[in-house]
Amino acid sequence: MNHAHHPTLFINDDNVAELATWPNAIEALSEAYKQPISAAMVPPRTMARGEGFWLRSLCAVSPSKQYMGCKLIAASPKNKKASYLISLFDQDTMHLAALIDGNRITDIRTAASSAVAVNALAAADKLDIAVLGSSALARSHLHALNATGRIGKVRVYSPTQANREKLAQEFAELYGLDIQAVSSPEEAVKHANVVVCASRSRDGGPVFDAAWLEPGMTIVSVSSTLPEQRELDVATMQAAHLIVADMPEEVLHETGDSLVAIQAGCDVAAKTVSLSDVMTGQVQVRQKPEDIVIYKSVGSALQDIVTAEMLLRNAKTADLYQEMQDSIVTIDR
Repeated sequence: MNHAHHPTLFINDDNVAELATWPNAIEALSEAYKQPISAAMVPPRTMARGEGFWLRSLCAVSPSKQYMGCKLIAASPKNKKASYLISLFDQDTMHLAALIDGNRITDIRTAASSAVAVNALAAADKLDIAVLGSSALARSHLHALNATGRIGKVRVYSPTQANREKLAQEFAELYGLDIQAVSSPEEAVKHANVVVCASRSRDGGPVFDAAWLEPGMTIVSVSSTLPEQRELDVATMQAAHLIVADMPEEVLHETGDSLVAIQAGCDVAAKTVSLSDVMTGQVQVRQKPEDIVIYKSVGSALQDIVTAEMLLRNAKTADLYQEMQDSIVTIDR
């Protein structure tokens, strides 16, 4: 059977590495979040579990009206293996437009979405950034924030001296950033207007202390996405005037930060809004300049699919893909 008129394109990991530019990802996500997004377009993720392995699916309909898709994550903590696959279907024809290696996409979409949020939430022209952590996620956040063109200076703290120094040196050489590795989280956070928490403490407790809060601060929290994980202490959650979430329901009910704060009597739900509401102008970020704002991210299928869509556009422009010999049958029904 001939499907030559609508071939499925395969974009492999090397292609993704070449095609994914930070400005493109930030722009695509920024545009997506300015469109109306209903809950039906981004349903809750699902997970099928076996003995020591699982398959997770995150589905979304893009507001671009072009594609809809699913990210599948197959993971075996037992065997320390994982695979990521993203499928994109055409919203009109239902054809399978592309299959994309999703290995790099989680880090890309998470950091690019944080950059979209920081662009919308941080009031100062120049970002004075504190980074807590030196993980791959901390690095991708610095790449993405650098692409906003707003970085003034950066201070990074990570418990291992060699790791924080390596990160600082790497980004100073790469972008000529004014970046410094410091020996305590307090030193990193002092006078910062944006704090990126991209690190979980070894004991699972918070890495950010409310004693470090300064007026007008924007805090980005991306590493506590499960009930047993925490990055922000209760007093920080209480001090926040607004909590902006990529997936409000999941942030409220599935992250340790919210659950512990709610238990302690903090009405987290009353001050939690969606990133989409901020980007469409339905919510004012600060009532007064000294208000403290938190962006809390658990990751969303919308981010995966919008990023994949951007990769497919770039792949077609750059001719960086493999055309599959055959594809699945699209039937009339």
